[in-house]
Amino acid sequence: MARKFAKDRFDTHLHALDRVGAHRAPRRKGRGWIGFWWALGATVLLIAVGVVGIFAINNRLDFSNIPGLSSPSSTPVPTETAIPTAEATVDPALTVNVLNGSATNGVAASVSDTLTAAGWVVTATGNASTDTEPTTVIYYADASQEGAARGIAASLPGSKIVVSTGFVGSGAALTVVVGNDYVLPAG
Repeated sequence: MARKFAKDRFDTHLHALDRVGAHRAPRRKGRGWIGFWWALGATVLLIAVGVVGIFAINNRLDFSNIPGLSSPSSTPVPTETAIPTAEATVDPALTVNVLNGSATNGVAASVSDTLTAAGWVVTATGNASTDTEPTTVIYYADASQEGAARGIAASLPGSKIVVSTGFVGSGAALTVVVGNDYVLPAG
């Protein structure tokens, strides 16, 4: 049971002392926009820092072209140097794979016939993983095979040669990926 206490001065009060609300001063006009502008500024700053950070991580920032930041002596002067290229050779000891990377059927067989007639040993033909290769590319894995790659390029005008280890396990020393630029010979 609850205890009863004697009445005191706090049990009765005047209506003049009744308070309602938090008794704050009225808000000034335009005060709500301050928080919005601070939030917008912080958001823009965070996005800018994030973009700069991503570009820095990907090594895509280049501050060398900003006027006034680089001294003239720090800009290297390009010099012409002759890059020796290997002489085009035909080496029947090196094997060649031919892959069709074009949308035309029968291109790998046609290129295989062309290379065989030029003295190359073609061990396999097939389709590349895509049929949208724009140009014909001869891939070789070792610098000692550059002359042979140039020899194949001489048989396939307009083709490029590229050093790559991507076809090392394919069973051939050189790999030709025929692109959509290759035109089947008439006949």
